[in-house]
Amino acid sequence: MASENSSNNDPNHLQRITLIWIVVSVIGDVLYWFLVGPHVPPGRMTTTAKDNQEAFNVLFLIAFPVLVAIWEYMLYAAINWRSKKAGVPESVGGPKAAENRKLQTSWIVITTVVVLLLAAYGTVEVVVGKGSGGGEGPNPIWNPSGAIKAETAALAGTATWSPNSNAVLPVQVIAQQWKFTYRYPTFGGFESPYLILPVNTDIAFNVTSLDVIHSFWAYQLEVKADANPQQNNVAYTKTLQLGSFVVRCSELCGIWHGAMFNSGNVVSQATFMAWATKTEAANAQNTKVLPPFAWTYTPDANGAAGGYYIDGTVTPYSPSEIYGSKQPGS
Repeated sequence: MASENSSNNDPNHLQRITLIWIVVSVIGDVLYWFLVGPHVPPGRMTTTAKDNQEAFNVLFLIAFPVLVAIWEYMLYAAINWRSKKAGVPESVGGPKAAENRKLQTSWIVITTVVVLLLAAYGTVEVVVGKGSGGGEGPNPIWNPSGAIKAETAALAGTATWSPNSNAVLPVQVIAQQWKFTYRYPTFGGFESPYLILPVNTDIAFNVTSLDVIHSFWAYQLEVKADANPQQNNVAYTKTLQLGSFVVRCSELCGIWHGAMFNSGNVVSQATFMAWATKTEAANAQNTKVLPPFAWTYTPDANGAAGGYYIDGTVTPYSPSEIYGSKQPGS
């Protein structure tokens, strides 16, 4: 009889646990979203950075209640069902703990729905984000409006860009041991060691390599694309904020891999236009001796890999040096 009264007076542990879980989860998620979320790296300098920050925050908002449920249950069980607590027998599970169809079904359904929703959410983010800052290879599946037209014009040497034109700005990223350089086809194809970008502009990064495999990683822009020799790897983003950022190689590429980095800046469109036109004019003579603009460059055409190769078919790109040796006997 005493045992039956004790059972009737026993609190509804599930209701307690659920109530505590809801309160802590809601408060924690709200505090995180407003106080922490806006400051989560990589920030909001570009659309891809902003979208990736929001995606991380959404994942955290979903994961936090799960962590709270686990931590809360362990703490609640340790306090209320520990074996040394007065009146609690050694075994508190009993026959009912052997099987709970409702709990099992709920767990399977909830986890399946969450995973499928996250898969759909991730897919939408990739599509809407035009690759979400990741290299899509030479033929991107998702292109911003006007991107293909701009890159075709860049290759033909007819591309132009001006402030407030809403045109896509193609920028070629050229990696080699152990540095990055950047080529601007809409400004005569000059090459620069500095990556300068205009704000509020769609950027098409065309990433390639002159020697081994590298990886172009502009963390604050949330853009990352492998730089493979003889391949053009395209990644898109749109600049939203002024500021500086760091570019690093994130693919082991040799002894000085750790020193392969430089920096860049997002500036106003007027400032970018002034810099680009001035740099184009100042480098006009140097640009003439560069290989003609192309999405990839062969090592024997630019002296990469430390030497020139015998092929006898390469047209000289410089009036001062001959690229490619003649075949023996020719």
